[in-house]
Amino acid sequence: MDHVDKQILYHLQNQARISMTELGKCVGLSQPAVTERVRRMEEKGIIQEYRTMISPEKIGKQAAAYILFRTWDCHAFLDFCRSSPDVVECNRISGEHNYLLKVMTDSTRSLEEFGNQCDKYGTYTILIVMSSPIEPKLLIPSLEEANLLADLE
Repeated sequence: MDHVDKQILYHLQNQARISMTELGKCVGLSQPAVTERVRRMEEKGIIQEYRTMISPEKIGKQAAAYILFRTWDCHAFLDFCRSSPDVVECNRISGEHNYLLKVMTDSTRSLEEFGNQCDKYGTYTILIVMSSPIEPKLLIPSLEEANLLADLE
């Protein structure tokens, strides 16, 4: 993956619906050349999928929490998580707990109910999200950010 591929990824992660013509202009390639590079990155699994970012609040998901979970029956717990529409992330972690979940519901009362459903699978700690003051960061920095990081090293 060269510098141009990284530029392509940067633009796609910011605007996945950008046209290949516009993307080509952004990185200095023709539409067929940029289309071919994107296709190759898709085939290699570098680009896995394209997604839409949805505002949780606009669809009634007012409460978010991270849950540290310790279980001895991982299979049953994972089946429960897969079937729950409230679980938006599940990560296997090291240390005292087995899993870190991100859960989004319509209210803190619903978070409590979710916790009650978890009781049969093990022990947990619910950490309610108060706010998210830093936006999620992109995996591929802009050219300017990459140059700044290189200067700091």
